[in-house]
Amino acid sequence: MTVPSRETLPRRDFLKKATVVGVGGSALGAAAGGSPFGAIPPTAIDAGAADTKAPQQAPHGKSVHTVLDSNPPFIYVDPCMQIWPDADLHLAHLHGVTAYGVTAWDPHADVRAATDGIMYWHGVAAEHAGLEVVRTVDDIRRAKREGKAGLLLAAQDGDWVGYDLGRIQAFADLGLRMMLLVYNATNQLADGALDRTEGGLSRLGQRVVEECNRVGIVLDCSHTGKRATLEIMDRSAHPCVFSHSNPSALVPNPRNIDDEQIRACISRDGVIALVSWGPLCMRPNTTARPTLEGFFQLIDHVVNMAGNTDNVAISTDMSIGTYPDHPHDPFNPPEYPDIAAQYNEHVTADFRSPRRQVDGFEDYAQIVDVADGLLRYGYSETDVEKILAENFLRVAQEVWGR
Repeated sequence: MTVPSRETLPRRDFLKKATVVGVGGSALGAAAGGSPFGAIPPTAIDAGAADTKAPQQAPHGKSVHTVLDSNPPFIYVDPCMQIWPDADLHLAHLHGVTAYGVTAWDPHADVRAATDGIMYWHGVAAEHAGLEVVRTVDDIRRAKREGKAGLLLAAQDGDWVGYDLGRIQAFADLGLRMMLLVYNATNQLADGALDRTEGGLSRLGQRVVEECNRVGIVLDCSHTGKRATLEIMDRSAHPCVFSHSNPSALVPNPRNIDDEQIRACISRDGVIALVSWGPLCMRPNTTARPTLEGFFQLIDHVVNMAGNTDNVAISTDMSIGTYPDHPHDPFNPPEYPDIAAQYNEHVTADFRSPRRQVDGFEDYAQIVDVADGLLRYGYSETDVEKILAENFLRVAQEVWGR
């Protein structure tokens, strides 16, 4: 599909030019009768536009999500997602998500760009009454009671740290609550998941782990080389998370994690957030778009290893707003493994398409269907509450200290 060109504003400039756009309706599957979560029908909101298409079918590729007509009874925390400058921020608290683990700035940013990035979200919260930057588990629970959505600020690498450990305390004070040390490509802290070396943590990386423990930042091991993940979990005084990774035993993708990593996380009371992003869910030798039931099987794999549901969460890696174009680098940068090659060939190569998510969970409001689907699949209501939020909140409570 050809995506028309459009203007994309930097996040820090967007607040000056924010506009209201229309949102279409969505055909969510009906909730199962008798579900303890109840049936929560979607509603179409027209903010002035005539678009009546399903939310993510906007012709310019913008990712928008259905507005629910009531607040679901459960808390849902998505540990990894993105919000782009043209997002419908005035509606973000109405999609069934209690807290968005938002990527606060682009990976591989320097400290100036990271500072601009984290401060942007404070501006967003100041301009939108339905959003707030959350610093504690109590903040997330209160946001739920008040019908708001929390912005859980996360960094998808540690490049911005440079060689200055004092920046970690400074960014924690600004609201950073979760971080990766490395994003795919090896940096000064650790080896990345897609790089060619397996050197683990650097000496500086070891100190960053300790500093994150001290100031209360959850350590995220997704996108990180295997040896480095094991060393992070071993060195950390608190449980760690994988914010968006799936079992490579079922989906052998270099961005996924193997059973040794899963066992290490479980043994330290951490959490693996299985991700509904299609390329990390696509089984070998298949050509069809992954399904929600297939995604539940990934959850089963971790649950069966643990013997309970205490170490599982659900993430999406979804967007709100328009995912930007990938910039062209004419200087032939290193070639890293193409983690989406199979998906691009057989399902869609359009990275803005809703088909990049598993079939049945391409719209945030479908978290209602996901919850009911887990119940029909055999999980208890308590299990579902843990998977949707409580497991992650347990780790956050320990790390954040409140």
